[in-house]
Amino acid sequence: MRMSLAGCWRFAAVVPRLLWNSTVLPGGRSSVSSLVNNTHHDCKHTELLLRGFSSAPPSTDVSYEQLKQLLSCRKAVVIDVREPWELREYGSIPGSINVPLAQVGNALQLDAEEFNEKYGGEMPQQTDNIVFTCLAGIRSKNALDTATSLGYKDVHNYLGGWQDWSKNEQQD
Repeated sequence: MRMSLAGCWRFAAVVPRLLWNSTVLPGGRSSVSSLVNNTHHDCKHTELLLRGFSSAPPSTDVSYEQLKQLLSCRKAVVIDVREPWELREYGSIPGSINVPLAQVGNALQLDAEEFNEKYGGEMPQQTDNIVFTCLAGIRSKNALDTATSLGYKDVHNYLGGWQDWSKNEQQD
């Protein structure tokens, strides 16, 4: 019995990776390729990138590749919770809105016009896909918890933060 359970667990770990890396071609044929690098299907599968293939609760963490794809498809509101001086000194992810961590709770309760006026971006709706980021992923996790407590449903944390973003951008 123990061996069969171990075999099932190995199989369960392989199937999502196979599904993740396969693309169905016309006529039902399957081609193994990277979903992230497949520009034809990029915007169609952004939900799969975040939700995966598990029956477990979806992960709230987003990788660099996932964030790049979400930004290119305009499928997420990216909120950087660092202080303004940090963005000036280190830089920011293009398209992100700066809402310092101490202001996240109040900011997400403003009306759309006030939010836009104060933060220079579109106010996310409670059903919008929101990705929080900071320098290394700690403060953004706190912001995610705050947003969740306010009823936001589709919230994610860019775990690597600005440090991971700038490292990956230098490599590209």
